[in-house]
Amino acid sequence: MIALSDYLIVAAIIFSISMAGIFINRKNIIILLMCVELMLLAVNINFIAFSHYLGDSAGQVFVFFILTVAAAEAAIGLAILVVLFRNKRTINVAELDSLKG
Repeated sequence: MIALSDYLIVAAIIFSISMAGIFINRKNIIILLMCVELMLLAVNINFIAFSHYLGDSAGQVFVFFILTVAAAEAAIGLAILVVLFRNKRTINVAELDSLKG
């Protein structure tokens, strides 16, 4: 049987990888969106692990809501990305500073 600490360690590693991806690559919007989704995945692993070991299904139900919001966020983020690419011909974050008011 897998211990709770094993799930928490895996989730911490996944979260750390996504944080490193955000800090290392601040130029590509697609990679930034993927790192945010990876963070949500790490949080979902924690919810599932605690839900299983506490014997309560509330955490698992909460994960379904998080996945629904994450899917909507990814769809909206990619739609905004497509519009930005059509207008600016780049997905480099540093070159999108013309949006500042």
